[in-house]
Amino acid sequence: MIGWVDASSGASGDMLLGALVGAGVPVGVIAEAVDKVAPEHVAIVPEQVTRHGFAATRCRVEVADSVTHRTWADVRELLASAGLHEDVRVRAHDTFDRLAVAEAAVHGTDPDDVHFHEVGALDAIADVVGVCAGIVHLGLTELVVSPVAVGSGTVRGVHGSMPVPPPAVAELLRGVPSYAGPSGAPAMELCTPTGAALLVAHATAHGPQPAMTVRTIGVGAGARDPEGHANALRLLVGEVVPTTQDASPTGPDGPLVIETNVDDLDPRLWPGVLAALLEAGASDAWLTPILMKKGRPAHTLHALVRADRADAVRAAVFRHTSTIGVREVRIGKTALDREMRVVQVAGHDVAVKLARLDGELMNAQPEYEDVARVAALTGRPAKDVLAEAVAAIEERSWT
Repeated sequence: MIGWVDASSGASGDMLLGALVGAGVPVGVIAEAVDKVAPEHVAIVPEQVTRHGFAATRCRVEVADSVTHRTWADVRELLASAGLHEDVRVRAHDTFDRLAVAEAAVHGTDPDDVHFHEVGALDAIADVVGVCAGIVHLGLTELVVSPVAVGSGTVRGVHGSMPVPPPAVAELLRGVPSYAGPSGAPAMELCTPTGAALLVAHATAHGPQPAMTVRTIGVGAGARDPEGHANALRLLVGEVVPTTQDASPTGPDGPLVIETNVDDLDPRLWPGVLAALLEAGASDAWLTPILMKKGRPAHTLHALVRADRADAVRAAVFRHTSTIGVREVRIGKTALDREMRVVQVAGHDVAVKLARLDGELMNAQPEYEDVARVAALTGRPAKDVLAEAVAAIEERSWT
């Protein structure tokens, strides 16, 4: 199953909970998982509401009065000792780990020592664990997330008044498409740290709605109902539309390879060019060293892109390079089914990409960005972290 999250009006833990319930996840599934982790009373109470005239599901999280400020180490212990489904535990652990790393980066502390305050409170534990349980219940193996609306203005937290997006949200959304919000949106926080962490931890891709047969739609409401803004998040759930036929070399909707030869660009700019193409929607981007006429050294820039993202990628090529023309070739493409899992290295999460052919595991590789992040946090060589991640993968039975 595949899901698409429309976060164009923002994202929060309760909005995601409401969207999952609206998409068919029984409240009991969420409540059971939360009860296994929460050390004090927590109740999940769904209700039907409207947001700017649109029907939505609001999931109120009712918690016991508590002044406990838990650290990431405290939350990790709660997750480890809870009788959760393993996939739910791994997803919740990954989400909280990302929150801890972001908060530590913002405040200059160690992730284990971060006091989550609002994030470590019971309602946030309920949001994270409940959303993870809902995603597992739906059997989502892919989750595409739209550009995330973060809001504008200022917000008041435990550290006083902060600009929107708050520092932790900005840190969590590094490398993720985001923007202030739709035209006319009020000056307010649209994306919370919990919402950002859940989206980043679960997204397998970012962009517009993919080709899919939609089966259920959930609309999750935030607590506020500001005038002129639908404070709600949509979740579309369904099956991937097979693209084998459309992906033939002559198919009008098949993928493209966009190429151009460049001999007059400062080579220091190439890493930024490749990053810009990926951000514009290219599935992959790479360089090939070549020799052009008159023996001039140059590079061929290649971008693999879906037809619906070709215009944006072409524009990025012209904007970020010195070329005045590109050539395009439609191609056929066969891709293995992919899913993401997580292993632990030195107490930190490292994402692992699994690739399958007709259900059989063909490959399992750690995400190098996570390897580099853990190496930086622990002061260990990246090669040692990579080796430990590979060893952890070999101990798992992901068959």
